[in-house]
Amino acid sequence: MSEAPAPVEPGPDPRVSTGPLPTVGPVLGVGVDLCDVERLRAAMQRTPGMRSRIFSEAEQEYCERRSDPAERYAARFAAKEAVLKAMGCGLGSCAVRDIQVFNEKTGAPRVVLVDTAARLAAEKGVAGWHLSLTHTSSLAQATALALGPDPQG
Repeated sequence: MSEAPAPVEPGPDPRVSTGPLPTVGPVLGVGVDLCDVERLRAAMQRTPGMRSRIFSEAEQEYCERRSDPAERYAARFAAKEAVLKAMGCGLGSCAVRDIQVFNEKTGAPRVVLVDTAARLAAEKGVAGWHLSLTHTSSLAQATALALGPDPQG
């Protein structure tokens, strides 16, 4: 019997814009991931606790408001994997739930890292992110750029 996951502090309110994308330094890494919507849908149906282990409450609320939540979950799962790849890491390097994906008021996706993911990014020297998501009814794709600190200070 496995232990219940440790409580996770909620990320910032996804409805509050943080302003324009950060202008920071050089690209430290690029991550790309593709997720099969039906495969993720089936996995979530087989394993009901999967949603809460992978997605924050705010992410779940966003996805569940859509006509086909699986498409949005798949895009966010792809984003989490792309973020890990951009840092040169894989699954297991940090809690996947600690990588959170929200949308700006403009609709642009935004990466928010908390707890173990925030510590990992700090260790890797990541100061900001650019993220792009797209999906169809069958596939979701994410591209993440990990950005270093502004060399101008």
